Amino acid sequence: MLYRDLVTVLSLTALLAACGEMTPDSAARIDPGDWPHYGRDLAASKYSPLDQIDASNVGDLEVVWSWESADNDLPGRFPGTTVNPNYQVTPIKIGGRLFAATNMGQAVALDPTTGAELWRYDPYAEGLREAPSGRANRGVAYWSDGDVERIYVGSGEQLVAIDAATGRPDPAFGTAGSVNLADDPDPRIETFVWTSAPLVVRDVVIVGATAMVANRNWKTAPPGYVRAYDVRTGALRWRFNPIPEADDPAVATWADSSWTYSGNGNVWTLMSADEELGLVYLPLKTTTNDWYGGHRLGDNLYGESVAAVDVETGALVWHYQMVHHGIWDYDPPAAPNLMDVVVDGRPIKAVVQVTKQAFVFAFDRETGEPIWPIEERPVPPSDVPGEVAAATQPFPTRPAPFDLQGITTDDLIDFTPELRAEAEEIVSGFVYGPMFTPPTVLDEQPGGTRGTILLPGWVGGANWGGAAVDPETGVLYVPSVTSPNVTALVPPPEPDNSDLRYIRGLPREVPMPQGLPLLKPPYGRITAIDMNTGEHLWMQANGPGPVDHPAIADLDLPWLGQRGRPAPLLTKTLLFLGEGSEAALSILPIAGGKFFRAWDKRSGEVVWEIELDAGTSGAPMTYTADGRQYIVVAIGDAETTGRLVALALPEGRD
Repeated sequence: MLYRDLVTVLSLTALLAACGEMTPDSAARIDPGDWPHYGRDLAASKYSPLDQIDASNVGDLEVVWSWESADNDLPGRFPGTTVNPNYQVTPIKIGGRLFAATNMGQAVALDPTTGAELWRYDPYAEGLREAPSGRANRGVAYWSDGDVERIYVGSGEQLVAIDAATGRPDPAFGTAGSVNLADDPDPRIETFVWTSAPLVVRDVVIVGATAMVANRNWKTAPPGYVRAYDVRTGALRWRFNPIPEADDPAVATWADSSWTYSGNGNVWTLMSADEELGLVYLPLKTTTNDWYGGHRLGDNLYGESVAAVDVETGALVWHYQMVHHGIWDYDPPAAPNLMDVVVDGRPIKAVVQVTKQAFVFAFDRETGEPIWPIEERPVPPSDVPGEVAAATQPFPTRPAPFDLQGITTDDLIDFTPELRAEAEEIVSGFVYGPMFTPPTVLDEQPGGTRGTILLPGWVGGANWGGAAVDPETGVLYVPSVTSPNVTALVPPPEPDNSDLRYIRGLPREVPMPQGLPLLKPPYGRITAIDMNTGEHLWMQANGPGPVDHPAIADLDLPWLGQRGRPAPLLTKTLLFLGEGSEAALSILPIAGGKFFRAWDKRSGEVVWEIELDAGTSGAPMTYTADGRQYIVVAIGDAETTGRLVALALPEGRD
């Protein structure tokens, strides 16, 4: 497939009718009208079998209710509080209630037909937290034993268990309903921050971590422990350490015993699980720190790996490292997707991981064996003092990459000679080349370089919105962005704040010729991949993008793609995808938009769109209530406070 074309669409031929429906067992037990997990099921499929809304009537969808985030009340109660409008939540729905978190750690139950609040859990009013804080909170988790129903939410340093009927903390859990996640035997842990949703599997609630210290620019850091707590009592059941310990052969991948003081390797994003196999799948982050590894030479297991751990014990069952000795912030950004496929006539229970570097790594989810060969290929060396980049990196042979990897001059924008000339002038001041070109030291002398242009950048490729899985066909749908970033290494300006030889400095964004992206489009796309064969079925630009920019408005261009951070929703017949919020973090200008669309999932054609008040900031979900199908998505931007918006067909129209 030619990835440098503006839009590539491959015809979708006979689509595996003989394979039947390939649904992980746990997904088959979900009430079709519910959405009980962040990705609807533990497999993170983001798929619903509902079909009341289809191509024949999707044009009649209308906004039927909206609910403003409870955080929007906090500045009035706590002067000086700033609320992030990039509201990243995905609600869950069980029975007659819709449950959601807020960016600052509140939780609500809503009437799924009207959006009216049924209850609100406010940790500030409860006295659990003193002052509002929090950048994002993507969701809650649900558990019930048939008698007790609980909602679990991460709120600051606390994991809180809430009675699903009343909104009150359940005193049987932890201390007065909560567990302090900053309280750990490891003395290096100073605090706790996490922005993703907990995962409930087999009577444990599992949490990752975004940060366990306030300043991460130190060689010595706590490991990013993944912890599982008893859903009833809050007692710690197990703790997985992503940094190997003394009796682990993986310590050989850390030179000079650097495993003894290095940290991170945490799960900052979503997780998935196979309840029948008893395995939880962890997408593990880069080890300390993201950009310079001169103090931790070697491959550094288990950083930037997908790891399968036993849900009962936390023991590592298998792992695969997707980036050796990470220095690009290429940590796996999304929950691994579980799917059942048929490859060369052989049924396989698979787990697939989409990555920032635009790869899909596919494994047997029980054994960790790659479904297709993964090749170690040479990559460029580093010339940064003290750094030794890995000589090779893993490259899957199937599927092909779903976005642009690396930069050549042929990739530069060329709609007009002036744009091309300015783009060439811009890149002349940077180091650039194939993917895995290492970061470089900022040289401010005349003729020096301003750092390395990374493509994909640390936003992706894919990011936390992840991919969606069609269990009927084995097709994976991946939204992605073509968004370069700059890594320029500098010595710490204040030695008291870091003991690293180098940290990431400025610039971090690539200059834009006449305010347009540096590269040829598409700047955002959707790729449909048949995971039974590893073949791409179609690829489409995901929106108009900057076609109206004054420098190119008279060229009558096709869609250029929208460089946002959208997440997909898949139903029986349609794929829903927004353009992403303009308030998304770590995205270059000209990113996101207010449109939300439905696509024919077989052909990649847009069948409907609506302009919302702001861009989509959370992953959409769908459910039925009183016989009516709803689609709910979080939106928000600088002009529009974060909120949930519900769409449905007019009553009586189905």
